[in-house]
Amino acid sequence: MNLVSADNLTLAYQGRPILSGVTFTVAAGEFFLIIGPNGSGKTSLLKAIAGLLAPAAGRVEVFDRSPREQPRREFARRVAVVPQQSPAEFPFRVAETVLMGRSPHLRLWELEKEEDHRLAAEIMEFTEIAHLADRRLDQLSGGERQRVFIARALCQQPQLLLLDEPTAALDPAHQIKILDLLERLRRDQGVTIIMISHDLNLAAMYGDRLLLLSDGHLAGLGPPQEVLTYARLEKSYGCLMLVDENPLGKVPRVIPVPEKYA
Repeated sequence: MNLVSADNLTLAYQGRPILSGVTFTVAAGEFFLIIGPNGSGKTSLLKAIAGLLAPAAGRVEVFDRSPREQPRREFARRVAVVPQQSPAEFPFRVAETVLMGRSPHLRLWELEKEEDHRLAAEIMEFTEIAHLADRRLDQLSGGERQRVFIARALCQQPQLLLLDEPTAALDPAHQIKILDLLERLRRDQGVTIIMISHDLNLAAMYGDRLLLLSDGHLAGLGPPQEVLTYARLEKSYGCLMLVDENPLGKVPRVIPVPEKYA
């Protein structure tokens, strides 16, 4: 069963094409990674899936319907989005922030019930932030804040989770913690995950399938070992890439080659 599908999808901004003729599907329960150089259309594609950007041509569907044709509250009960940067300047506490994820399930002016608080507490345990419940967002590290925003998204109880570079600017230890958390979520709760990543090696280790964008076009689609080839990566990124097998498993390892070693 496919949760997301795009058919000849074209996106544009002020008449300028951002993405052209992209076709793909994402199956239920899949960990699907979108990769590609800066400016290749990754975030725009995620926005189209989230219903935040209308296609200029072609079609994108989520649960067999255009996301923009679905009632926003109904859509938010099934799809959660974690943007690349979430504001932390408001002095909300962690528990309050996570509980905000229940809003799509509440009527106008309805207060959270006991079961909403219980679910939020369970999710904070799952995401390992329960000990931060009373801390303010502006008192947290980048990795801690990112787990809070993922927990808020999980409080929506989504079937589909969209993430725009959730490990950007995090150190390696926090990157692994975030991705292990997402993998657990996919494995244990069956949530489908679509995520943008700039880290090709993390994408290879965690992604069931990768979608490679280059200059607004689809440059590769499939398992990591099919997409991450040196010829395809050099053409897409415009630099020399060494690709061999990751010693941890049968997935590719990508090493960008500096000019002085070329």
